[in-house]
Amino acid sequence: MVFARSLRDRVRSGKITSSVRIWLRPRVKVGGRYPLFPGWILVESIEEIGMGDITEILAIESGFDSVADLLSTAKHGQGERVFLVKFRFTSSGSQETAT
Repeated sequence: MVFARSLRDRVRSGKITSSVRIWLRPRVKVGGRYPLFPGWILVESIEEIGMGDITEILAIESGFDSVADLLSTAKHGQGERVFLVKFRFTSSGSQETAT
């Protein structure tokens, strides 16, 4: 998973543990590990949601100031399906897997 530079430190610190993604199809899987130096993102769940499910609270929990701010980052391709990805960050030495 790729995160905007402005979000990375908050992902690493555990302040951000969810991300809204707009894709053609899921691009991560539950239990998957994805690099984010100096560790890994461990995907705990992925759920398809509707555009109407993106609330101000969800936007803020995902590291954005508003729904409009989130969508300006998330809508950058041909994707139309909305996914809510829950994850945690773990350090590079850890062999953890998502539960």
